[in-house]
Amino acid sequence: MDIATARELWDADPGWLNTASYGLPPRRAYEDLQAVLTDWRHGSSDWQPWDASVGRARTAFARMVGANPADVTVSSTVSQIMSVVATALPPKARVVVPDVEFTSNFFPWAVAAEVVAVPADRLADAVDGSTAAVAFSLVQSATGYVTPLHDVVAAARAHDALVIADGSQACGWLPVDVDGLDVLACAAYKWLMAPRGAAFGYLSPRVRERMRPLAANWYAGPDDGDSYYGPPLRLAGDARAFDLSPAWFCYVGAAPAIELLNELGVKRVHDHNVALANRFRAGLGLEPAGSAIVSVDAPGERLAAAGIRAAVRAGRVRASFHVYTTADDVDRALDALTG
Repeated sequence: MDIATARELWDADPGWLNTASYGLPPRRAYEDLQAVLTDWRHGSSDWQPWDASVGRARTAFARMVGANPADVTVSSTVSQIMSVVATALPPKARVVVPDVEFTSNFFPWAVAAEVVAVPADRLADAVDGSTAAVAFSLVQSATGYVTPLHDVVAAARAHDALVIADGSQACGWLPVDVDGLDVLACAAYKWLMAPRGAAFGYLSPRVRERMRPLAANWYAGPDDGDSYYGPPLRLAGDARAFDLSPAWFCYVGAAPAIELLNELGVKRVHDHNVALANRFRAGLGLEPAGSAIVSVDAPGERLAAAGIRAAVRAGRVRASFHVYTTADDVDRALDALTG
């Protein structure tokens, strides 16, 4: 299926350039969600069919990032995943973080460790023998900057530091592989186009050995239906030990959306998104870049007046381009800014 054909699977109104804030669901995800809401309303279904979507979504996410599903935990937010990962750090650990990092991947380290904030393009240089972990976004939320992952991983491995990545602004459009990562957390409501309340975390075996499951609950048990009541403590032997009890309806929407992205192929989505971002950049006299997020110093009120929905982050207009974005969307935004 090509992108032009796939676009017909969405019902996006013209002018949506704000996937970096939240993604728009493909029709199959929306319809699946409406069906279970009807079941819920009438009490016509058990919860187990809803729960099957959690397994589907976990498997689809794992496939997208080259992970074993057994190494993927489900949660609701990136900050919750990172807060539990922080239990793997030794006392007074030093964590290197970009100074523009979104706070869901900054505050958990500030609470648990000594944080050293450096410019995003100096991240690898800041890792040294005193560094316990380096935590960063694969793509920075405010700027669209794509972290040179190979350099950061090489620096961290040279000093045996954990590599902890937030993929919320990357997974779904940027090809991502967990090779070299200890942690990859991702909120699914942006580029994965799920309802807000679904999140995934790849946890490598080496980081799980150091972690404590502080949010342990019935869903983290080893067997379905055998962890409802009483002692002893019994947890799954893989990343499911760190699962949160899932917000079912969010995963009902997440599973078909992520499966569709896998069907399309993230590389194909990447090429489409970056081409549109570069069309936007060229129209503003900017050099091409490799990101689906473009941050520009421009009058955001002109976009709003023209019906273009974008965001303002760090005082700049942030436009973001995904599979349902068209060249007409880009050109309307350019006309608003330059006309």
